[in-house]
Amino acid sequence: MKPPARRNRSRQRALILEFLRQSEEHPTAAQTHAALLRRVPNLSLGTVYRNLEVLVSEGVVEEVPAAGGARYDGNPKPHHHFICERCGAIDDLHVQVPQSLGRKLVRARGRRPTRIKIDFFGLCEACESHDSPAAAT
Repeated sequence: MKPPARRNRSRQRALILEFLRQSEEHPTAAQTHAALLRRVPNLSLGTVYRNLEVLVSEGVVEEVPAAGGARYDGNPKPHHHFICERCGAIDDLHVQVPQSLGRKLVRARGRRPTRIKIDFFGLCEACESHDSPAAAT
């Protein structure tokens, strides 16, 4: 399948991409909008959503489903995520995928992956410590 053609870069799109590339927080569209309002006072939330959609369709930004809605990742390097099922916090994980995983897919389904992306789900440290018996005292 041929990748979508690159669209012209607008100033707003370039700023959104720059913000996401510098962020390790995996912000929501609303958080991205709030952060950029200082630099672009007339930036609308709708413009942020439309530009995020373009950046995701071009493959330069990843949309990560999380508790509370989609988050956005501007990190272009291959990595995985740990996603908190309660608060939606997302951490990048730089762990090696066992080569045997790809081989198992080939054997089981005859499909050869070109890349593997794994998301782990659970509770982050803050949410887990909130549930611990020690936190209740």
